[in-house]
Amino acid sequence: MTERYSFSLTTFSPSGKLVQIEYALAAVNAGAPSVGVKARNGAVIATEKNFKSNLYDEHSVYKIEQISPSIGMVYSGMGPDYRVLVKAARKRAVAYRLQYGSEIPTTQLVMRVAEVMQEYTQSGGVRPFGVSLLIAGYDEERNTGVKRPVVFQCDPSGAYFAWKATALGKNHLNSRTFLEKRYPKNEGDEALELEDAIHTAILTLKESFDGQMDKNNIEIGVVNEDGFKRLTPSEIQDYLDTI
Repeated sequence: MTERYSFSLTTFSPSGKLVQIEYALAAVNAGAPSVGVKARNGAVIATEKNFKSNLYDEHSVYKIEQISPSIGMVYSGMGPDYRVLVKAARKRAVAYRLQYGSEIPTTQLVMRVAEVMQEYTQSGGVRPFGVSLLIAGYDEERNTGVKRPVVFQCDPSGAYFAWKATALGKNHLNSRTFLEKRYPKNEGDEALELEDAIHTAILTLKESFDGQMDKNNIEIGVVNEDGFKRLTPSEIQDYLDTI
């Protein structure tokens, strides 16, 4: 019965599903693993870089992209779709700054990117984006004025969630189980420090990593009160040497 509706994006199946969105999630789950971990004083996003040939220039294309001074983004799924969403996110970040004179909060950016993704689930002649996103930022709370890190996941359906730690892509269920065991249950005195979160992200990637992990086949981005940055290969190697 489901096959009758599998080629239509805008038609619900009798069970209430949009089957093309499920196929998009399958593309995400087949993609390279990505991890996001929130710490007390920052947040980390990390991902595996797959190369089909050792002749590729490893640093010609990045999977972790900076959207604004304090927001970074990574994906699991289809790279070309991700580039479209990076461009859309940057446009909305710039438009917000021009209109309000301040940097866009991570929550607002996530909402705007999710709107773009949701539009592609109810329009004719298009398909859902074959990516899920992890968006990390450092926001100022509206009520207290205190800055704190945030990590959001945004799915092809346009749904988005805030996480303490999560994983996307291949073997994401095993990676989340690993994170659940390592992440502190009490966010008070036992809260993760940023350095610990970086180590946790690397170890989580290592759980499902194919082959030898090195500085050229993973990417790590960190955000704290100083802003977002993508770690250099030498900085990544320093962390790998301590594991």
